[in-house]
Amino acid sequence: MVNAIIASFLFARTPSELRMILVDPKRVDHFLCHYSSEKFIPVVEDLMAKADIVQNAVDLWHVLFSDSAVPKVAALAAVETINPRMIATLDAASLCKMADRGQITDCLIDGPLAFDNAVSADAAREKGIVSDVAGDADILLVPDIEAGNMLAKQLTFLGGAEAAGIVLGARVPIVLTSRADSLLTRLASCAVAVAVAAARRASTVKIVG
Repeated sequence: MVNAIIASFLFARTPSELRMILVDPKRVDHFLCHYSSEKFIPVVEDLMAKADIVQNAVDLWHVLFSDSAVPKVAALAAVETINPRMIATLDAASLCKMADRGQITDCLIDGPLAFDNAVSADAAREKGIVSDVAGDADILLVPDIEAGNMLAKQLTFLGGAEAAGIVLGARVPIVLTSRADSLLTRLASCAVAVAVAAARRASTVKIVG
């Protein structure tokens, strides 16, 4: 139901007519489709979807920090070694090779990396990990939506981080916030959406779908 409503907006309007969609998925889900478990964002976690996610995040990085160096992407998993029984480690390794072959561009990516190795140079050295990304990651790619949801909320509620939520890959910017988000988070989300829209109009970035 929610996907159909959003799709109807996108098909009926051009990007110049429909500049932004602001959605609270919990509120919409509660009032419009309380009988359904359908969510606004399709939960697709295959390798190619992850490649698109990485490229979208990298493109957004360049929109927000155009004068910065190439962003460093850490593909997270529970361990930093490849284990055939742990899909996240195989996907992380594949993403690194995809970057080597030019299928993912404008970034430096490494993985699999555990969270501590990605954010702590000391932890990386302790485990003998030699990497330009380990301990200095700019972008964290989580293995699935559950991990991402928990990480984001831990950073916000336990770490005191300020957040901004935007859906990438659509024809127009879609701001996605929670009812529990602060006013600053809502304003920051709108600011990011405006920056992405401006970059797309200027053809300085292409957010893939």
